[in-house]
Amino acid sequence: MAQKPSIPKGTRDFGPDEMRKRNFILEVIQKHFVRNGFDPISTPAFENLDTLMGKYGDEGDRLVFKILNSGDYLSKYRGGRNSPLEENLGEVTRSISKKALRYDLTVPFARFVVQHHHELTFPFKRFQIQPVWRADRPQKGRYQEFFQCDADVVGSTSLWQEVELAQLYLDVFQELGIDATVRLNHRGILSGIAQAVGISDLLIPMTVALDKLDKIGIDGVRSEWSERGLLDQQITALKPLLSESSSFEQSLEMLERWIGHTDEGRRGVADLKFLFKVLKDDVTAGRLALDVSLARGLDYYTGVIFEVAANGVELGSIGGGGRYDDLTGVFGMEGLSGVGISFGLERIYLVMEEQDKFPSLSAARTQVLFAHFGESEAEVAYGMLRELRKCGVAAELYPDSQKMKKQFSYADKKGIPTMVLLGGEEILRREAIVKNMQSGEQITLSWDKLIDHLAQGHA
Repeated sequence: MAQKPSIPKGTRDFGPDEMRKRNFILEVIQKHFVRNGFDPISTPAFENLDTLMGKYGDEGDRLVFKILNSGDYLSKYRGGRNSPLEENLGEVTRSISKKALRYDLTVPFARFVVQHHHELTFPFKRFQIQPVWRADRPQKGRYQEFFQCDADVVGSTSLWQEVELAQLYLDVFQELGIDATVRLNHRGILSGIAQAVGISDLLIPMTVALDKLDKIGIDGVRSEWSERGLLDQQITALKPLLSESSSFEQSLEMLERWIGHTDEGRRGVADLKFLFKVLKDDVTAGRLALDVSLARGLDYYTGVIFEVAANGVELGSIGGGGRYDDLTGVFGMEGLSGVGISFGLERIYLVMEEQDKFPSLSAARTQVLFAHFGESEAEVAYGMLRELRKCGVAAELYPDSQKMKKQFSYADKKGIPTMVLLGGEEILRREAIVKNMQSGEQITLSWDKLIDHLAQGHA
């Protein structure tokens, strides 16, 4: 019995309609990357294992897809229980695997910058749109193979970079037709709050619980804080973090009173005040908001933090990023500050599907189909087809001489709006019949008018 075909869990096939929609999103994102001065780069699908391991924490390391070396590397580890395979899994892994599929685009980018820094002009603005792989549990909007769309600037500490990245988010989602809000916070604000409340040593536990606010609610966050060692009076002092968001300006005033005496807090408030001043129109319109409960990525973000949510959809974030001060330090190049954002292609696709935001993409499909009446007629038709393609019109020739009913059915199923009929009689008269597949209307044109007519109709 033949094996039933399947694909690995957490991966997907994409048909033509899905690919047109995905490419539409990617083309919009890439267009804005280029407009904002970002240059494209590409890194390999797999990296040396040591490049990736130890960069994502214990949980992230477990989700890295390792690539098995060629050869019989397991032979010396056979032996059942209490064998070296069981006792020293880390050593065994490195003896059987020296490469891994990339987990994200950030660590490969850091490796790229260090390896090629003599060739780059700083500040270096790069964008990268490539697939990544994670051995994560698949669920809605989360897969084991997916695309990341990243834009980063390294070699500059200027807040104008944050301004431009916030504007980049706003411009892309406006063109895609998604009603989205870019939420901002700052590592300095969270550090200042922790210092003001007397829990600087518990900053990460505090923010890990805080980052779950949307999922577990206020009571859940309070309970987790208590489990992580915060005292009742400290939890009470953190109440402003859990309250309903005020306006951007009111939140900044509250924070200045609360944590303005701390160095980190003062820095965070000053940075966000600058963004508020420059992007005030977007703040007023509700496209930009301050969210002091936003606490993503504090293991590596050191300044402004971004997160984007689509309004009216329960799907989590569709983008995120932030400022990091030492992107390349793990590879021996210290002190190179950067800031970057990422677009979540898979979730953006789901939002646009759910809200019916995709435009008609028929222009990307075949516009004209030349019927096939026989080999000699097909040669004439193919010459015209090539002229039409030079005019930028997507056209094809039906490959076989079959009944017209079958050729018409092919055009209908593919949504091809126009067919050209070039039979023997038409060729003798140097004419062609042009059929509108929606209305059924047919017109007869001379050859010298045919190409111009079709090009104008499908330009």
